[in-house]
Amino acid sequence: MSRIEIKNLSKNYGKVCALDDVSVTFEEGKIYGLLGRNGAGKSTMLNCITGFIFPNSGSITLDGKNVIENDKALRKIYKTSEKTYYPDTMKVKELFKTTKSFYPDFDMDYALDISNQFGLDVTKKVKGLSTGFTSILKQVIALSVNTPFVFFDEPVLGLDANNRDLFYRLLIEKFSEKPFCAVISTHLIEEVSTIVENVIIVKNGKIIRNTTCEELLQQGYTVSGSAAAIDEYIKGKNVIGTDNLGGLKTAYIIGKAEKEVPNGIEITRLDLQKLFVKLTND
Repeated sequence: MSRIEIKNLSKNYGKVCALDDVSVTFEEGKIYGLLGRNGAGKSTMLNCITGFIFPNSGSITLDGKNVIENDKALRKIYKTSEKTYYPDTMKVKELFKTTKSFYPDFDMDYALDISNQFGLDVTKKVKGLSTGFTSILKQVIALSVNTPFVFFDEPVLGLDANNRDLFYRLLIEKFSEKPFCAVISTHLIEEVSTIVENVIIVKNGKIIRNTTCEELLQQGYTVSGSAAAIDEYIKGKNVIGTDNLGGLKTAYIIGKAEKEVPNGIEITRLDLQKLFVKLTND
């Protein structure tokens, strides 16, 4: 099974450290959620993997071979981007043909089919597409390239609820038919919480969590109740954050929940988005 291994990767922009000695592995046949606040280092990591920028130190290998300036390895990797690098005057269908020249396994019939499902007019020029349809175009290509590794950088940016739902459905269908490595870098954590198998959380250029989604959520629990009862209950516990609403209080705790709790306190499962917010708050 193919894998991309990143070891001790660092990237600086002047005095700003975007990535700080990062090590992580992406394996074919898994869906990852790459999560982090703005400026955490997610896009920098993806741009290093795909050769858009060069790291200051560290290594990136695909099946043991260096990815940097390795065209053969880079053809096995595809990444969407917030920026648009396509020629403005090119029509969508022409762009599909050009993409196939770089990625021979690009499925033209599939691209045309899902373009139709999204309502994307393939006879239009790229410059004539709205923000939403430009985003759709990027995801259509990403779903059609059939490379072993696909990195989706904010894939549903600018999409309405219906098209976001369609994208996730198509991604799952594609993955089910022929598993590949899908890495979803997004701020819409609640939407991907039921899709991703593995979660990588980046904060200030460092990876602070790298585990399966299930294992991450089992690392703690949530307690709710009156402020006084919660304050008493959480004494001596590893509390990563609290929320207050009137006289009620909710605490997010890392650790194993007790089998018996005082009356008036309710224990529930950690929520991925809430956990992310609490872990990444300064």
